[in-house]
Amino acid sequence: MDAYLAVVSRREVREYQARPLEPEVEHAILDAGRLSGSAKNRQPWTFVVVRTDEAVEAVAESVFEPGNIRGAAFVVAIKMDGGAGIDAGRASQNMMLAAWALGVGSCPNGISDRVGLRHALRLPDDADIPVVLSFGYPAKRRDPERRSAAEWIERANRKPYDEVVREI
Repeated sequence: MDAYLAVVSRREVREYQARPLEPEVEHAILDAGRLSGSAKNRQPWTFVVVRTDEAVEAVAESVFEPGNIRGAAFVVAIKMDGGAGIDAGRASQNMMLAAWALGVGSCPNGISDRVGLRHALRLPDDADIPVVLSFGYPAKRRDPERRSAAEWIERANRKPYDEVVREI
């Protein structure tokens, strides 16, 4: 898929098929995060893959929308070891765009219980986990190529271009 089309057509996916991701797809998603840029190339992240049913349930109870986690085929928490907060966002977006290009939907999940999340992930009390990503094949078929990039942009529920872009 064209990179620009992937960017403008990607939407959050919160309902997934009851189908696992292939190991090579999981690896590609994780590699997309690993290869993200970071301040001073510090690469301050660790990607914690949540596999067991018990851990998935505990993580689900630690985010704002537990159903996103419970229904996902693949769950990844991003642990940051210092570094700029933007670095977690860069890795997250790379992973979600790579997933979308492979036909996999995703959703970033905000943390409602940081203590519970650290416990669920077996991490120390001072661990910084800014986001948990859920991935899976969308329950409802989505074909990004059914529209042009311009059509996706027109349909997006976003502020007008002139309202968010300012030139000086």
